Amino acid sequence: MNPARLLVVDDEAAALKNLCHLLRKEGYEITACQSGAAGLKELQQREFDLLLTDLRMKGVDGMALLRRAGELQPDCEVIVITGHATLDSAVEAMKEGAFHYIAKPYRLDEVRQVVKGALDVALLKRENRDLKRRIEGYEGGLNIVTQDAAMLRLLDIARQIGPTDCNVLVTGESGTGKELLARYVHTHSGRAGSRGFATFVAVNCGALQEELLANELFGHEKGAFTGADRVKRGLIEIAEGGTLFLDEVTEMSPAMQVKLLRVLQERELLRVGGTEPVAIDVRFIAASNRDLQESVASGRFRADLFFRLNVVNLALPPLRERRDDAPLLAFYFLKKFALAMGKPVADIAPDALRLLSRYDYPGNVRELANLIERGVALARGELLELAHLPESLKNLSVRIAAPANSELHSLEKNEAAYIARVLEYTGGNRNQAADILGIDRVSLWRRIKRYGLE
Repeated sequence: MNPARLLVVDDEAAALKNLCHLLRKEGYEITACQSGAAGLKELQQREFDLLLTDLRMKGVDGMALLRRAGELQPDCEVIVITGHATLDSAVEAMKEGAFHYIAKPYRLDEVRQVVKGALDVALLKRENRDLKRRIEGYEGGLNIVTQDAAMLRLLDIARQIGPTDCNVLVTGESGTGKELLARYVHTHSGRAGSRGFATFVAVNCGALQEELLANELFGHEKGAFTGADRVKRGLIEIAEGGTLFLDEVTEMSPAMQVKLLRVLQERELLRVGGTEPVAIDVRFIAASNRDLQESVASGRFRADLFFRLNVVNLALPPLRERRDDAPLLAFYFLKKFALAMGKPVADIAPDALRLLSRYDYPGNVRELANLIERGVALARGELLELAHLPESLKNLSVRIAAPANSELHSLEKNEAAYIARVLEYTGGNRNQAADILGIDRVSLWRRIKRYGLE
């Protein structure tokens, strides 16, 4: 992790030297300038995370630097430090976008804390900008929004098997997007492209009783039962040439499992009340949030049907295991729901985004979508704020596992174990880990190096 880049400007040599010494001890990369003009030249040539500037200087003063920094580097935060503090200058600096206004003489701890807070905001602004840019790449067509390495590998497999006709089993917790992944496989198949087929039919096997499900899947002949006054094609026939998605397939009754197995084996079906088989050309993708192997072992699901469906298994990870996707998805849903509701909400406040990035999401992507939809509905301006998220979301805590035995360790060893646990909790996101630990990013980086936690 590269150290934060700070530009420090003060025309008083002693004050400049002391401030730079303090900040270098914190591990920051410092560029020092003894005039506003020199500071402006640096801003025009290099990118900085934070500018600390004196207010009163000859020529280009601190207020001019503040304004130019906003024009040249919008993501660079600015802290104004002055020995001539007045209420009017403080108000003016804040109106011009300064992160903070510090009066000399200052306390060292105050500077450390303000600099840390400014860098956190600068980092979030830069990440937000990058996330918004990535979201633009998801416009049009069917896309699965992710930057997670495991998810990208899964999508690569999905694209590889798309053109084949093999059956696919999609597994994962509720809300992870199993139907979306099934549609992704379909769109990368010949059934949705070169051969001219575009039919994707989905059915929830757990939402219908056995008789209704049989009628929906297989259809019926005229006169098959009271009220059957005409032939009805079932969903399998409707999906002819395309893909049939069987969601929650483990909820099928044993009798329905037998009927589905015959369709998969023979590539033909019998309508309810029919005697003549109907040939089919359908690709089957099934999904379940249950452990299918456990269901097979317990006898609730047929082993032969499981093997027929499980030619290729695509296992979707829960959102808590792909934490870097949470902010990316948050911005994706923000844009989607703001457009749908006709609202100008275009950004997420740093503290709200930090909270959304740390949450465990037991309801997975579906829960995140609901949270953003709620936030957009409550937002009155262009910003989704912390106040627009549920109170229950704000009561987060890190759960630290106790040692398995009563052995006592040194403070250093306990610290190393605690940092490792927090890094595991945040999915390796060091910015979130530093926030939970109450230290800055550079301090966390030093400890990671010291304890060999990379």
